[in-house]
Amino acid sequence: MDYGDQVKQLWRHHDLGTGDARYRAMVRYATMAASSHNTQPWQFRIEPGRVWILPDLSRRCPAVDPDDHHLYASLGCALENLLQAGRAAGLEGHPEYDPSTTGVKVAFEETDPFRTALFDAIPRRQCSRVEFNGEPLTEEESVLIKQAGTGDGVSVMLIGDDGQKEQVARYVAEGNRAQFADDAWSGELKSWIRFSASEAADNGDGLYGPVMGSPSVPRWLGLLAMKFGFSAKAQNRKDVRNIQSSSAIAVLYSEQDDKPHWIEAGRCYERLALQAAGLGLRTAFINQPVEVAALRPEFARFLGIGERRPDLVVRIGHGPECPRSLRRPLEQVLV
Repeated sequence: MDYGDQVKQLWRHHDLGTGDARYRAMVRYATMAASSHNTQPWQFRIEPGRVWILPDLSRRCPAVDPDDHHLYASLGCALENLLQAGRAAGLEGHPEYDPSTTGVKVAFEETDPFRTALFDAIPRRQCSRVEFNGEPLTEEESVLIKQAGTGDGVSVMLIGDDGQKEQVARYVAEGNRAQFADDAWSGELKSWIRFSASEAADNGDGLYGPVMGSPSVPRWLGLLAMKFGFSAKAQNRKDVRNIQSSSAIAVLYSEQDDKPHWIEAGRCYERLALQAAGLGLRTAFINQPVEVAALRPEFARFLGIGERRPDLVVRIGHGPECPRSLRRPLEQVLV
């Protein structure tokens, strides 16, 4: 199938089936979760009454994510979708971190099927890397988003004040300058960009050019355009506009800096993003202040969270629907 056909096939609700067939359908929903650079760094193993979510370290991004924080947060995103799909299929999941695999073992028990609003929002969630319209969040929206983004040892802070958003933009700009000066970071990013629809369809992963606001072009032309137009200065101009246009900035942060909390932070982000999608809001990552290790403690001090680790930074607002990213078929993620 070409890109358009794959988008139509993926971004919709799927039949959950009955019996053991439910588990494959649930994993399909899990793969619709967010992941850093859309690397989809996960593998799934289905056993009787159980699903394992395992890290796929072959999909690491050592330049942007040297400690694999985002990789494990991505597992948490997939876990949340899996649990929401399980409830809709009549299976209540009980996740447990497994230190021997650094993955998550989820045991399921039969229950009455229940479709949550978050499950219904799974096909609508996307990372929208565009300007929003600046309309403030309502009090109800703020409450629901904060509730969704709070978890076991993970909290969420909503920043809506223009002055504080300007401060966030300064940290993002500083992060951009550090990352753009790193050739390894630049090379890694280019390796995950799918410049054309055909390249995106062939790979089923990565960052499709139009998702990031660029036209669909052949790879050689996309690389040439990046050579001459890809700079921290240009990215900063874009990020400042995007931040200023956002209703709020959400920062998720953890009590402890370890893999179980990274996974939990991913779960919290996914719930937050699903809740936002259910409210008709868009979300997009602006993770530069937490990706640059030297900048992260200073950003934490600005937030006033002490020694806690800021995990993820997310723009929230009202904006248009954007082109969709793709996912690999189940056969490539099941082990």
